[in-house]
Amino acid sequence: MRLVSFDAFRTCRLPNAHYIKPDHSSRSLELIKAADWCLFPEYWQVNTLVFGLNKRIFPSLPSYLLGHNKIEFSRVMTTLWPQHIPQTFILDNSPQAREDILAVMDFPFVCKTPKSSEGRGVFLIENRADFMRYCDTHPVLYVQEYLPIDRDCRIVVIGEAVVASYWRVAGEGNFHNNIAQGGSLCFDPVPQRAIDLVLEVAKTLGIDHAGFDVAMVGGHPYIFEFNRLFGNHGLTVQGIDPSSNILQWLEANSLPDQTPPKTPEMATGKRRKMRPLRAA
Repeated sequence: MRLVSFDAFRTCRLPNAHYIKPDHSSRSLELIKAADWCLFPEYWQVNTLVFGLNKRIFPSLPSYLLGHNKIEFSRVMTTLWPQHIPQTFILDNSPQAREDILAVMDFPFVCKTPKSSEGRGVFLIENRADFMRYCDTHPVLYVQEYLPIDRDCRIVVIGEAVVASYWRVAGEGNFHNNIAQGGSLCFDPVPQRAIDLVLEVAKTLGIDHAGFDVAMVGGHPYIFEFNRLFGNHGLTVQGIDPSSNILQWLEANSLPDQTPPKTPEMATGKRRKMRPLRAA
């Protein structure tokens, strides 16, 4: 199985994964064409790899498209699992939209930057002034109801399996549960209902590498979002190496009858000298 990786950090423990710097991918087309899998490409590479070169990528195309920002995934959840996402409004920022939101949302509520991670870009809105400050810097309004929680679940899916689950607990007086924002890890059992929901969503949508954030309110799970590139700290503490799970998934889903012959570059690890090209 020939692997090309565009993310050395996440694939350094995979055997025979040939790393290519994303900006240099145009210089290594023969390696890419000969690969069985292209691993962790940048988002801007996906269309070329999937539609131009007909390559199989990991994470999957749905993982990229739906995980690109919070809006993409929230729209799918609102359509298919509306009972498992906090009440959410996504509107172009206009004076009327602002007033419409204030007319239906009680304080406090939550506003988010559509493309953000590690708790950055998540704001607790406690009054009109807070909301207007958010509106001043966001062309799209992403607004959710506030859930009365002091922790949430991180549920990690690789392939079609949950490989890790744990709680993230907010620090005293802190709104955010994220570890990067001062939260702490708790390894009490995560409710099976939350795990089952995440598996259903992931399998239905074809998401194969994700950290899902799930809140439990009165025993009912709500999915906030998923991160295609999630932090590994919670897995490391539990002694879990995601590389082994990734490798098992790739091997189980490889197509040996479609494997192309080795190229000289793949066999020897050497690359032909080519005139330097600038990345688009």
